[in-house]
Amino acid sequence: MGRKDKKLKKKKWPWILGILGVIVIGLGVYLFTIYNSFTNTLDEIHEPIEREVSEKRTIDQEVVLSEQDPFSVLLLGVDEREDDRGRSDTMVVMTVNPADESTKMVSIPRDTYTEIVGRGTTDKINHAYAFGGIEMSMATVENLLDIPIDYVLQVNMEGFQDIVDAVGGVEVNNSLAFDEFKEGTIELDGDDALAYVRMRKQDPEGDFGRQKRQKQVIQGIMKKGASVNSLLNYKDIFNALGDNVRTNMTFDEMMDVQSNYRDAIGTVDQVMVEDGTGETINGIWYYMMNDAELAEIQSTLKTHLNM
Repeated sequence: MGRKDKKLKKKKWPWILGILGVIVIGLGVYLFTIYNSFTNTLDEIHEPIEREVSEKRTIDQEVVLSEQDPFSVLLLGVDEREDDRGRSDTMVVMTVNPADESTKMVSIPRDTYTEIVGRGTTDKINHAYAFGGIEMSMATVENLLDIPIDYVLQVNMEGFQDIVDAVGGVEVNNSLAFDEFKEGTIELDGDDALAYVRMRKQDPEGDFGRQKRQKQVIQGIMKKGASVNSLLNYKDIFNALGDNVRTNMTFDEMMDVQSNYRDAIGTVDQVMVEDGTGETINGIWYYMMNDAELAEIQSTLKTHLNM
């Protein structure tokens, strides 16, 4: 190689290194911006509740996520209206056990007839939110399942469509053709997804069929949200989450879950509620849970929480 070629090669390296440096710095700034937006969003969605520890737990049973204690979370899909707190149309309880590397999930039918704790009446369980918000919902679910509810995650169903649109829509496999939704694999934008998860009157399975569709869309959001393409839409995604999600879990607790419970969250076992019956009381239809099935569900969740 001649002296001239060597000089050209030497001149090229600074340019190459400079370009690489700009790319790395740019990527670092971009990732920092994402992280900064992420932390700001988590601060925005964090909403403390009045109680610090569930009444179902003693002080020495308080959950310490950094020590990988099993914990439970109540997912509330709330249909908020103007000048009305709304009702929790979706109620899902999840228990997470890192030692078993598993998560158990039970969907509670919204018309379940039960005691509304703090009100002294029996009514549909989804009315607990209308009467007393998150705290009354947590207490009522605790009483029904006889387990502590450690955390709560509330999603505004009206804003649910914003979250779907933010991730670029979702794909689901529809098993029941209805309205404009054909059977088979279909793509849903935000408006479609909201209509898809709300339908129940045309479904032979009623509320149970709707719960399955809700799970499909939630899984679709998680799948799209984890994709590389979603990094480009992170502002829309974080804005949608910040506007429509509330939880009593802090940023540090979320980071502990991400670090210590990843394997457990990856495996979800559904605990089914299916042996109950319908009953009309004073002209209103209620879902009556089967006592034996309820006792079995309570035992399963307690065991999973090491109680």
